[in-house]
Amino acid sequence: MKLHIGVLGPNTTTDEQYQLGLEVGAAIAEAGAVLFCGGLGGMMRAAAEGAKSAGGQTVGMLPGIEKEDANEFIDIAIPTDLGAYRNALLVRACDAVIAVHGEYGTLSEIAFALRLGVPVVGLHTWSVSKDGTPDPGIRVANSAEEAIRLATQLAKT
Repeated sequence: MKLHIGVLGPNTTTDEQYQLGLEVGAAIAEAGAVLFCGGLGGMMRAAAEGAKSAGGQTVGMLPGIEKEDANEFIDIAIPTDLGAYRNALLVRACDAVIAVHGEYGTLSEIAFALRLGVPVVGLHTWSVSKDGTPDPGIRVANSAEEAIRLATQLAKT
């Protein structure tokens, strides 16, 4: 079975962030994994577009009830009618996640992943610490290629 790699990130992006999302999505597809995301705009759209441009498959876990709300690069849209609570479902469906930039929604997905034991790779995103000590559960990457390498390695262990 193919690995399920999630991309977590903001629903609005700068041009630079969008480009990074394209690279991450393409790298996921090139690794032979299925891209999972929230299915809407911003980083979710960028990653899905990148995956599709590289011949990959995409799944969007939508917050609402309409499949049509998914961006045009989503192959399989899963309406959850759960709003932000879908974040836990998204993370649970993944073998590993890559957090790219992000706001509080991304932070909640990172927290769910850490709580559920889903490997997290961070790419220009949140750092989490407890009592001043950085959480070792978030592996830091400096490029899309490094992020997918770490995510696939961690997903298989």
